[in-house]
Amino acid sequence: MTSNTRYQATLKVGDQSYPAYELRCLIHFVAGRYGESHALRLCQEIGLGLNELARLNFVYVWQVDYAMAFLGNLDDDPQIGARLGETYRVEELALIWPYLAKCQTLGECLEFVIAHPELVGSVSDTLVSHGEQRLCFRWLNTAKISAPYFSLQFQNSVCSMLALARQLTGQTVTLEQLQLATPAHESEFLATFCQAKVSFESEFFEWAISHEALALPILYDFSQLALDEQAQHDTSLIEKVLAILNQDFPKTPKLESMALKLNMSDRTLRRHLANAGTSYQKLVDQVRCQTAIGLIVRGDKSIVDIADIMGFGDVSHFRQSFKHWLGLPPGQFIRKI
Repeated sequence: MTSNTRYQATLKVGDQSYPAYELRCLIHFVAGRYGESHALRLCQEIGLGLNELARLNFVYVWQVDYAMAFLGNLDDDPQIGARLGETYRVEELALIWPYLAKCQTLGECLEFVIAHPELVGSVSDTLVSHGEQRLCFRWLNTAKISAPYFSLQFQNSVCSMLALARQLTGQTVTLEQLQLATPAHESEFLATFCQAKVSFESEFFEWAISHEALALPILYDFSQLALDEQAQHDTSLIEKVLAILNQDFPKTPKLESMALKLNMSDRTLRRHLANAGTSYQKLVDQVRCQTAIGLIVRGDKSIVDIADIMGFGDVSHFRQSFKHWLGLPPGQFIRKI
């Protein structure tokens, strides 16, 4: 493990806010590729009209998740996420124009993306590693999403960032590597667009970009755009639950106690979380998993110490829990960093 590796707990779920431009791009893509009727049906199923969506800065994570699954069910093309990402345009991202306009290089833009998941969206936690020649991003599936759907999201994220990077710099930005944790499938579009070899059956979803590319200057003319930094969003129920869980950690309030803290009945809390596509136990597991990863990546404590900090009386129980959360035991995870 290297000191140049940092862990970003950026996963967003359920009723947490997500930038509306992501959903607009997806719906426009569905309309253009499959027809207006499919786009209108999708809007109806997530409870948003096109006119309403056009005025929003934020939507719910579950609405974006639903729309992505809708897209995946429309098409069995394993590269459909990449094809969606290729269509992103800077002109459609009004929410983040003021922040991008302050960036001098592509690397500064990427640092903004990493630091502000609330403005750019995120469906995974990430390990960011600085090598001598390149920067590597490893997606961690802490939400235990199915591999095909996680791949769709990953490809969309990578290709949308690459499309936007090319518009911002005026250069054909490429990737150094692209790894998918799925069986081999057709990948010509993905490989050609990223100009990188695609590797399959990897242990993680991962991409890398050269420091040379990150040093490219931002040439996009933002003077033509009306910049507004006043966009705000309300704190969601899930964000409140996560804040309390993190504050009380390693103690975990029972659901009934959490409901009292939130001035509602435990039945109401269960219902609200279920309606947002999650559960109290999933949020507890998310916080515990993210905390464990953060402690491991810091590299200054043993597995025994981490298990103790996290309230596990038995280190073997911690190892089993970690494997349940992330799919591999902590020792193996450390060796892969």
